[in-house]
Amino acid sequence: MNDWWRDAVIYQVYPRSFADGNGDGTGDLTGLTGKLGYLKELGVDAIWLSPFYTSPLADGGYDVADYRDVDPRFGTLADFDEMIARAHELGIKVIVDVVPNHSSSAHPWFQEALEGRNRERYIFRDRPNDWESVFGGSAWTQVADGQWYLHLFDPTQPDLNWENPEVRAEFLDILRFWLERGVDGFRVDVAHGMIKADGFPDVGPREGCQVELLEQERLPYFDQDRVHEIYREWRPLLDEYDAMAVAEAWVESPQRLARYIGPDELHQAFNFDFMMADFDAKSFRVIIDKSLAEAELVGAPTTWVLSNHDKYRHVTRYGSLARAKAATLLMLALPGSAYVYNGEELGLDEVLDLPPELREDPAFLRTGHSRDGCRVPLPWSTGAWPNPWLPQPERWHAITAEIQESDPDSTLNFYRAAIRLRRGFGGGILWLDAPDGVLFFRRGDRQVVVNISEHPVPLSGNVLIASGPLTAGGELPPDTAAWLG
Repeated sequence: MNDWWRDAVIYQVYPRSFADGNGDGTGDLTGLTGKLGYLKELGVDAIWLSPFYTSPLADGGYDVADYRDVDPRFGTLADFDEMIARAHELGIKVIVDVVPNHSSSAHPWFQEALEGRNRERYIFRDRPNDWESVFGGSAWTQVADGQWYLHLFDPTQPDLNWENPEVRAEFLDILRFWLERGVDGFRVDVAHGMIKADGFPDVGPREGCQVELLEQERLPYFDQDRVHEIYREWRPLLDEYDAMAVAEAWVESPQRLARYIGPDELHQAFNFDFMMADFDAKSFRVIIDKSLAEAELVGAPTTWVLSNHDKYRHVTRYGSLARAKAATLLMLALPGSAYVYNGEELGLDEVLDLPPELREDPAFLRTGHSRDGCRVPLPWSTGAWPNPWLPQPERWHAITAEIQESDPDSTLNFYRAAIRLRRGFGGGILWLDAPDGVLFFRRGDRQVVVNISEHPVPLSGNVLIASGPLTAGGELPPDTAAWLG
């Protein structure tokens, strides 16, 4: 198999917010196609598209009404074909989201279920248990005839019944449909879902359920052992097309996460421990060591990610652009593949002050927590979005891609240089002695220094790139990283 994904830089495109090709305020596939040259210049190996399928967009497209078509707001299948052809011309692979845990309530299957037909495709019960939705409140909604259906997310996202052979066959066919159109892989949404514990046991008293939190206990509706049967059914099809798949799996330990990866299951799983780490040398070190050790057990590379469409951007989480750039140099220096969320190469922060009436995240309505702030459309240039579906803050006017393009010290050009230089790394990590608060390791003939202490640290060697300026004496300041060669 072509294992390009083992050390790739993969760029997540949130289609609605990436690039607007027709000026209607919504990003689309035509806009993406027009920016593929930008992504080639950035140096990425692949793009991952968040859902662009036919959808009411009740949950940003993760509520799919038709798994084999493009939502008209994003374009057409012909636009998709043009986009993927252009990406391949530029040497860029294309990964698409697949959402198998649940469909939209607008899906024809669920509409039939509401009419009392073919309900076995979903999970209906005469009485609900105590399971909670990830978005807050009960995970059950009652229908007109008195039965209740399960939705681990929004009520508009009913859970599919993966005990039903028809559901399993349907998704194999959906995967083949997109593989035939040339996709190079899939990101599997809620890959730890689908299978529920026998008997649907109550969870009992607890402080709530948030899928973005790494649970310390295994819940009866997540990470059940038999979910792996599904991926063993998928793997021969993926191999037939030389395609890969990466799991979004929130599980209780690296050991549990490693079970999703292997020659007969999926190729990768997102390493959310790294994204959830504090900006702290000890926190990073422990998670890096554990992640690499677990990946080694299954013979697969780990993945590294700092931001995505579900989390506050790491500029905001870490408290500064300087820290975000230092963490980026750390991430890009690690063995494995790195995932970059659209806009982080511009140094975008979280937009926290969006008007409540414009927020669309269903979690906001039920919990007050919103993911809309990391989904604000990208600032390509002033006026590039005449009427963006979410407003851009005025502070972004100074950091548009157009302005950063010609600034050699911009965050954009920092990312370009780092991704280009990343190709020179090889081998595993050898940790070197360092002061408290400093990460120091060697990979091949290069050294990586990340200073998270309160004091400058001396450097020895040729500085290939640094995340910020050095001191007048050539030392590495706090909240700064450097690669030495």
